[in-house]
Amino acid sequence: MHNEWELRKHIVEVGKRIWTRGYVAANDGNITVLLNDEEVLTTPTGVSKGFMTTDMIIKCDRQGNVITKSSKYRPSSELKMHLEVYKERPDVKSVVHAHPPYATSFAVAGIPLDKCVLPEAIIVIGAVPIAPYGLPSTSEIPDNIRPYIKNSDAILLENHGALTLGSDLFNAYYKMETLEHTASIVWKALQLGNLNVLSPQERDRLLGLREKFNLPGRVTVCSTDVNPKAQSANPQPQKLNEGMIQDIVEQVLANLKNKLTK
Repeated sequence: MHNEWELRKHIVEVGKRIWTRGYVAANDGNITVLLNDEEVLTTPTGVSKGFMTTDMIIKCDRQGNVITKSSKYRPSSELKMHLEVYKERPDVKSVVHAHPPYATSFAVAGIPLDKCVLPEAIIVIGAVPIAPYGLPSTSEIPDNIRPYIKNSDAILLENHGALTLGSDLFNAYYKMETLEHTASIVWKALQLGNLNVLSPQERDRLLGLREKFNLPGRVTVCSTDVNPKAQSANPQPQKLNEGMIQDIVEQVLANLKNKLTK
């Protein structure tokens, strides 16, 4: 277990990483870590995650009441969302919320990242659902994510962003990296015209590795159904029978005859 000073430094470090990678812009995003059974460390509202210092990190209780008073900084406006996660998932010790562009694009398009595509994603984050839209900083988001956080460590927030949960801060952050990396590859594959989905047998073998490695957290099993949109984007050539070939030949000869008689 890290002490409070170390956790504050880790929050600052992860804040810089999500800002540098473009997962957040301006003052977007928020990070929390459980300090102990009663206290939570949270990023301040209105501060860029790329320019935080350890003294800006705020300590609250599990109800969201501020413990370390500051005249300059207030807790993240999305603290309610984080507290809901800790309430529903006692195994979770840290939550990261960001707006990574590719993952957020899927959230805006209303397309869950639930296909079995990349081995690492199947093992680490599984199928990523989309929680319905809720007004930021209100109880709507905690209410809307509740059914999804029970079975998944990565959730897309409709028209908003993404949420990842972890057994510690870096575990939660790395899941955000995996989520955005997966979203970018899926998006690019769709542009190429096809999304090759792994078989149920291969999915089950990969999930067996997850159990073997005793990885913390929870994943929803991904789908092995072929994406109809990807399939239609790369249609298979039509097979010709003898009758169709004869019709084509006759049409070509008729066109040539018309040209020769003009």
